[in-house]
Amino acid sequence: MNWMGNLQQLGRSLMLPTIALPIAAVLLCLGDLPWDAIHASSFGEMLSLAGNTIFDYIPIIFAVGVALGLTESAGIAGLSAMLGYFMFTRLIEHGLGTQFQLGVSGGILIGLLAAIIYHRCKEIKLPEYIQFFGGPRMVPLVMGLATLIVSYIMIWLGPYLETLMGKISSGLLGLGGFGAFIYGIAHRLLVPSGLHHILNNFFWFQVGAYETPSGQYAYGDLPRFFAGDPSAGMYMAGLYPIMMFALPAIAFAIIGEAREDLKPKIKATFLTAALASFLTGVTEPIEFAFLFVAPYLFVIHAILSGVAMWIAYELNIHHGFSYSAGAIDYIINLHLSHNGLLLIPIGLVYGLLYYFLFRWAIQKFRIPTPGREEGSSLEEWAGDIPYRSPLILQALGGKDNIKKIEACITRLRLTLVNDRLMDITALRHLGAAGVIRLGGGNVQVVFGTFSELIREEIMKVLRKDIHVVLFTSPMQGRMIPIEEVPDRIFASRLVGNGVAFIPEKGELVSPVAGTIMHIYPTMHALGILTDEGLEVLLHIGIDTSSLPGKCFNALVKEGDRVEAGQLLVKFNYNKVKKFASSLATPMIITNPDIVKSWSFAPFKPVKKGQGSVMSVVLKPTKSEGGTNG
Repeated sequence: MNWMGNLQQLGRSLMLPTIALPIAAVLLCLGDLPWDAIHASSFGEMLSLAGNTIFDYIPIIFAVGVALGLTESAGIAGLSAMLGYFMFTRLIEHGLGTQFQLGVSGGILIGLLAAIIYHRCKEIKLPEYIQFFGGPRMVPLVMGLATLIVSYIMIWLGPYLETLMGKISSGLLGLGGFGAFIYGIAHRLLVPSGLHHILNNFFWFQVGAYETPSGQYAYGDLPRFFAGDPSAGMYMAGLYPIMMFALPAIAFAIIGEAREDLKPKIKATFLTAALASFLTGVTEPIEFAFLFVAPYLFVIHAILSGVAMWIAYELNIHHGFSYSAGAIDYIINLHLSHNGLLLIPIGLVYGLLYYFLFRWAIQKFRIPTPGREEGSSLEEWAGDIPYRSPLILQALGGKDNIKKIEACITRLRLTLVNDRLMDITALRHLGAAGVIRLGGGNVQVVFGTFSELIREEIMKVLRKDIHVVLFTSPMQGRMIPIEEVPDRIFASRLVGNGVAFIPEKGELVSPVAGTIMHIYPTMHALGILTDEGLEVLLHIGIDTSSLPGKCFNALVKEGDRVEAGQLLVKFNYNKVKKFASSLATPMIITNPDIVKSWSFAPFKPVKKGQGSVMSVVLKPTKSEGGTNG
């Protein structure tokens, strides 16, 4: 069983229900305004009631959200989870004769049950005369029976579970500041794997119980905080200094250490990331900027996060959030906090500490954070997503290597047939901040807040039956647009369309598999015919056909079969650089009429044989196109 893949998917599905919580926080904040001053106290009461209603129904929201998250938003699974939860709660109340409920845990249990039943029953075929109840329509029926069985089991286990959960909560709460410290470290260390959502769910929705004045119970640090529990918020307050001040300070440190020529682009990217962290608490774009190049710094960051949690506890600070510890939640929920204003000076101290710590570490250990070298990751390229996504798909191993693809706020979550088929260098070239292998083919690729858009574009490609031809880099150097080649014929695409490269070494390799159809007598250029019928011209330098002496040595001959990455030509780099008008080496398709669309990777440094620098989609042939008659 693929446990890591299942945990990843569960962690992602637990995020879905939390989308409803910010509106609850806003309603409670608005309801707390002095409406009686304008004789509208009843309206304020309605706002508060609306906000509290969302928290009252959190278990149902989790039941439906988990079911949808684990079934790719299958409506029948969500409906079955809702029906199952209503049955589950009423049956337990009847069986135990008490108000005991599992709260969010019960909702997650029912959501998991609905998802499992959906995957087992969605393709069941019945005899034709009762097939109406077959397939997905069988899910609610089976869910009803399964819920009945689970309810009976829970009636028997209920008292024991209630006692066990009470002891666990009391034990964790009894750890006080040290418990908050451990939670803060674990929370940050689990961020790279995405499993922090599971940890958060336990602490935020399970630990601790509070009886409201109306006699209802709120479970977990987050619902207890919004229900008015004065002891709640110990697992949330300490996150504010980290997300509002510490991580933005890292962004400023990265900007400060960037090269002057790259600083404008890095500043635009990381000021946006700093603002996102400060306002909304979305931290991964900053954290992944140093996680992969300096993991020891990430460990220090995790420990300092735990210390912030402990400090907040010792200063008796209680604050919470509905979504994340950003400034928006801080302001909206300040009216419910205790000593919440103390988080600002703590945050300022943390911001200064992080800024100087990271600038010192980047300088001392020469950490290659974005902007320190050409080709830094996490650059802005939102408008390029539709064109770059097919290249990302190829760098992931192609259509046949994708078993499952999902996205959360900052990363693609994938299950691959073979994760060894990934081209990590190409993924970084295409904008990935990092790649995390979790075993069993489970992979996460960090693309920042564009991840969901990338997933949508990749899904469009997966749903289409298209013919894509992928090109690798024919040389080490820098890739440039064909328009920048200092030759009017190539730059104006009179010969064909494609890209060009400025080489750093005297080697040319094949960008595609195919057959050598022509080699010029001086060996400075050659043509390759691919299996798909593309005619690819590689031309080393500009005005190189009459260079003095023998500068080029072809290692293949006409008619030879070549594979992508195979060495084709060696050339005297220094002599070509000295006598040619330019080193620019075009790689063009001379029969572009059979190409439907083009995709180009970012125009920046590449390595010889690096994958996914360009791809084309071929037009369908007459036999493939069919008719509309």
